Parts: sequence; structure tokens; C-alpha cells
Amino acid sequence: MKALQGFFICLILIISINLTVKAQNLEKRLNSLPCYSRTEISDKDWLLNPAGYTAQVYQDNAGKELVLSNGIIERRFSMSPAFACFSLKNLVSGEEMLRAAKPEGTLTIDGKEIPVGGIDGQFEYGYIQKDWLPGFKNDQKGFQLYDFSVSMIKARFDWKPVRWIPDTEWPPKGKELIFYFRSVEFTGMSVEVHYELYDGIPLISKWMIVKNTTGKPCTLNHFVNEYLAVVEPAAAVETLGTWDFANMLVCSDYAFGGMNTKSSNHAAQWLKDSLYTSQVDYGMNTPCLLKCSVPYGPEQELNAGETFESTRVYELLFDNDDHERKGLAVRKMYRKLAPWALENPIFLHLTSTDPEVMKTAIDQCVNTGFEMIILSFGSGLNMENSDTAYIRQMKNMSDYARSKGIELGGYSLLASRRINDEEDVINPVTGKTGGSIFGNSPCLESNWGKQYFDNLQNFIDKTGFSLLEHDGNYPGDPCASVTHPGHKGLADSQWNQWKEITDFYKWCRSKDVYLNVPDWYYISGSNKTGIGYRETNWSLPRDRQVMLGRQNLFDGTWEKTPSMGWTFVPLVEYQGGGALATLEPLKDHLPSYEAHLAQNFGAGVQACYRGFRLYDSDETRQLVVKWVSWYKKYRLILNSDIIHLRRADGRDWDGFLHVNPELQQKGMLMLFNPLNQPIEHNIRIPLYYTGIDSNAKISESGENPILYKLNEKKEVLLRVNIPANKFIWFEIE
Repeated sequence: MKALQGFFICLILIISINLTVKAQNLEKRLNSLPCYSRTEISDKDWLLNPAGYTAQVYQDNAGKELVLSNGIIERRFSMSPAFACFSLKNLVSGEEMLRAAKPEGTLTIDGKEIPVGGIDGQFEYGYIQKDWLPGFKNDQKGFQLYDFSVSMIKARFDWKPVRWIPDTEWPPKGKELIFYFRSVEFTGMSVEVHYELYDGIPLISKWMIVKNTTGKPCTLNHFVNEYLAVVEPAAAVETLGTWDFANMLVCSDYAFGGMNTKSSNHAAQWLKDSLYTSQVDYGMNTPCLLKCSVPYGPEQELNAGETFESTRVYELLFDNDDHERKGLAVRKMYRKLAPWALENPIFLHLTSTDPEVMKTAIDQCVNTGFEMIILSFGSGLNMENSDTAYIRQMKNMSDYARSKGIELGGYSLLASRRINDEEDVINPVTGKTGGSIFGNSPCLESNWGKQYFDNLQNFIDKTGFSLLEHDGNYPGDPCASVTHPGHKGLADSQWNQWKEITDFYKWCRSKDVYLNVPDWYYISGSNKTGIGYRETNWSLPRDRQVMLGRQNLFDGTWEKTPSMGWTFVPLVEYQGGGALATLEPLKDHLPSYEAHLAQNFGAGVQACYRGFRLYDSDETRQLVVKWVSWYKKYRLILNSDIIHLRRADGRDWDGFLHVNPELQQKGMLMLFNPLNQPIEHNIRIPLYYTGIDSNAKISESGENPILYKLNEKKEVLLRVNIPANKFIWFEIE
């Protein structure tokens, strides 16, 4: 009995010593941080001038708190006596986003869910006061914090710019903060919770790394890498059919099956919080708990010594509800996280692989200033072909194009096709093929899927192709097969397929392969997706295509930079419509051809000019050269963000304004007249986001500049005369 008592006394002493050492290490590391000095909010708009908004990690409240801040937002952690994130604040608007503290996340290991961090003693979930913090204790069931570190942000994967691109940086500048946790129950299992805060933008990211040093295998069934008890933006006694959510954008690299941030989101969920009993909603159904995870699994086995990295969640805080300002913030986020998406080559969608047609097209690209050829769907290209003679033929064409300064690439269809019952996705409801997102689709982790990616990598490596248009890419289908070699069953099928395709895209980035992908894979390495259009519209008469195309350009650049989306121009018939819908013969339809060229280049958006040639006469060639040359002269400002002035509706003028306060050419204004008579108007042009403070020099067609004084709203009143069915442009300095 005495021996047993002695054992427990020793155990308590060991735990006490470990806790004391842990507390001392944390205290020492906290004391090494600079003290947080809360200064007045700068009157400098971070969207106009982000300089000085530098991410840093501070100590505060005599070392009891840790603050991650860049002067635009701050995330604050209680370090003693309990560890918890209790504040996420927008310093521009002064808005506090959090109403309570939650664990950093959870891990389900071998069937048991364990919180990462977390506190006991919280008694109110509608708000939190700092003088309550000393009464909280660490949740002893969870992983316990024992250390943290601070470093500069590191690159997620290799990339270097090789094409035309505005000035950019990779990796983005900022600070990485890592919290280290250990488990009492799973001895040897550790968790790293990573945060990145970026310079000059109210953006923070978070992910977890799990390390198995237990000496035996285990299975990570599930993870949650973010819990935020967020302040509800509106309170309603009755449960609403449609709720407002917090004024922030939450997205993830676990994105697929959509062509915008919302439709591609599969990681962020807004849930009700059963602990929040003081909320106004009678049924306590307010969706004010942000939970970030994955829909399935991931059900990953971790052998001894192995690690697992979760998805990354990105949180962008908005400082007001203005549609344009929020769009500018989103576009700036993608400029930070996916700078490769700013590469914006001018390309021809070639509809033939006949060697003579290809050589002629290459020469025409050289003669007009086009920079890339995509061997289109329907061209006859087969990038899955591993035949030596075929690959040699394509390599010869690639070498010829490269010798002329033209890049060559091609189209490949992945999903939305049927292979067979053994290789296709198995529907978890029926246990059979069919019923997937595209009807039928191959499983990326089947034998066929593995071979498909091997074939593409082999083709790209051996031909020197530097572009892949990857159509019908992985949309997120889970697969219930238990015979596919790349996954065990349903639980790990979505994760493993997502890993397969994103690893491939990262490989493409390392090989400088440009990626046209009709899906939201930017953070994982893709360059461009569709601007947003209905394909059958390109079978409509030419004049309607032009008008609808301008609507697409306007609508598709709220959360995309101009370079992030492609549009379409059917030089030859696309899906129908006959002669009224196509531009061939090109020389017979020069006004329509010019309308497409002008509005697409004017928006900074590249189109899939789909056909077998770019010109068929010298007059046609001169027209293409005119607009390509104009675009390249103003390329920097035309690839800058768009301010949306008036959407095309066929009733009056429409137009948009490019802005960039960092350039000498701070604005480029494009105005269009869809009417059969001239338009004369005084148009109010908002110049705030150009960064011009008092006077603007505005010149129509770059000639005869006129000096305008901005009003108190940073606007000018511009008198314009737009000819019937024409367009005009203004350079702004």
C-alpha cells in the first residue's frame, strides 16, 4: 500500500515538474516577444497603400496574452492561466468577431474525439470579458499547449513566374505562428496548429499538422481545424429562412465542384451553437458557429513516425458591406495566395492538329502578338496517348512553336466521362456507377485514374507542352468502391482523390505548366477558370454574343482579377447557330471581331479565340495587331482591378474602370454604346481607388489630356460622346 502511495506521489511530482517547466518555457518565450502597443488606427486605407501594415507577434497584458496583428486585424490568445483564442478583431471597423472561446479544433483518432486546446469554466457564450479569463482552466481532456514559435511565411510549394506577370511576391510576406500541443492520453502524439497572418491585408490562415511518434500505427478518422464562436450579424426571435452570416469570407484549399468561392466551398460550415443559450432566437437556431473540416474522413492511417497535414482555412475580414470594396479585398487575397493566377497569356484555341494548320497558326500568332496555342477540344489531340511516334510528332510541333516564341499546350478531359464499372465512381447510395456529379465519372484512385495521371505527366515531360486545359476536373465525387487501389472505401475516397489532383497541379506549377481549369483550384496551383457564361450563348447571333459577353465580363470580375477568368469567341461554329453565330470568314465580320477584341482586351480578360486561324486577310491581320498592340501597351493597368460602373443592359451606356494606385497610369476607363444612336452624357466617375487625391489628367484615346479636379467623394464629372454601336476609352493619370 505504501509502495502504491509512493508511486502516485512520484507521478504527481513528475506532472507538477512538467507543468512548471512548460509554464517557464512559455513565459520565457512570451517575454522575448515585443510588447503590443495599441496605437490609433491609421487613416491610411490598406486597399490603396498597404505599406506599414506589417504582420507581427506580440505579448500583451504582462505576458498573459499573445497577439497576432498587422494593424488591420488582430487575433488574440490568452496564454495564462488557460490557453484560448478569445478575440478576432477588425481594427479598421472596430468590430469584434468572437463572442466566446472554442478549442483550436478537434481530432478523432481511432474512434475517439479529442479537443485541441479548449477551456473549462466558460459560463456565458454571448460575450466574453477579459476579467473572466483568469477564472478559466485548460480542458484536461484535450491536447495541451506546451510551446510556440514564430517565423516568416514559407512557400506552400515551388513556383517561379515565367510568363508576363505584374510585380508579385512568392511566398507572400507575413508571419507564421505555430502552437505545439501534446496529448496525455495518446502519449507521443503531437499537434501543431499553424497560423499565417499576411502583410497589408486582413487575411489569416490556419491549419494543423498531426505527428504520430507513439511507436504504433493509428487512424485519423476526422479533424476540425477551426472553431469560431462568431458574433451573429443579426438577431431574430423567430428562426429565419435565410440568415446573414458574419462579415467575413471563409474559404479553403479544399475547393472543387464550383467556379466561385461559395460554390466550391466544402470546408466551412455555419452551424448553430447549442451552448449559446442566451441568443435571441427562440429555437437557438442562429448559425453563428464556424466549423471548418472536410465532409468525408479523411480516414488516414498514420504509421509510426508519419505526419498528416490538414486542409488550410483562410479568413478574410471585411470592414464594411460595400460590394465593390469587398470584391477588391477578395481579389487582393487571391493576388497574395495564388500569384500565378496573374499570368495572363494571349491564346488561340486551335481546332486542328494537322501539322500544316498548326504551323500556320503558330506563324499567325507570331505575326499578331499572340503568345500561346491551346489544341482545343475537337482538335484530335490525345494527351493520354503514350505512343512514341505520336509523342515525337507533338514534340516537333512544340519545338517549332518554342523556336518562334510561342507556347503550345492542349486539352484533356478527366471527369464527366464513363470508363467502365470497375474504374468509375461507385455511388454510395446505390452501390453502382452512375448518379455522380457529372452522371458518370472515373475514380481518380482507380487503376485507370492512376494511369491517367502517369500518362499526362509523361506526355507533358516528353513533348515540352507548357499548358494544360483540364476539363471536367475532379468535382468532389466520393466513391464507395473497396477495390480501387488508391483508397480503402468511402471514408477516405474524397480526400485521396483531392490529394491526387492537387498534387498533380502542384507538379504542373513546378514544371511551369499553365493550367486552365474550369473549377476553383487557384490555391492549389491552377491559373484560370471560366469568367462565367452559358456555353449555348455562343451559338446565338453575333450581336447578342457581344452584349452578353460584356455582361459576363462585368459579372465575372467581382471576385476574380481580370487574369483569373477566360471568356470565349467562336471564330468557327461552337455548338450550333450556323453562319449567324460565327466570325468565319473573319474578313466579312470585322465589326463583330473588333467588338470582341476591344471589350475582352479592354477588360484585361483573355478569350478562347476558337478556330483554325486568327486572320484571313491583311485587313483582318491589321485589326488583330491593332488591339493586341494596344493591350500590350497598357497591359499593367488593364490587368489591374476593375471598378464596376454600369452593367450592360442594351438601354444605355455601360462600362468599367481599371484602377491601380501604384502605377503612373492609375486608371483606364472603358465605355460602350449598344444603341443605334450616339450617347451624350455627363458620367460620374469614381476615382477613389486610383489613389488620386486632388487632380486627375484624363485623355480620350490617350490624346489631348484634360485636368479635372476631384470632388470631396473623389469623383469627376466627365462629359462623353459615344458613337452609335461603338466604344471609347480614357487613360487616367
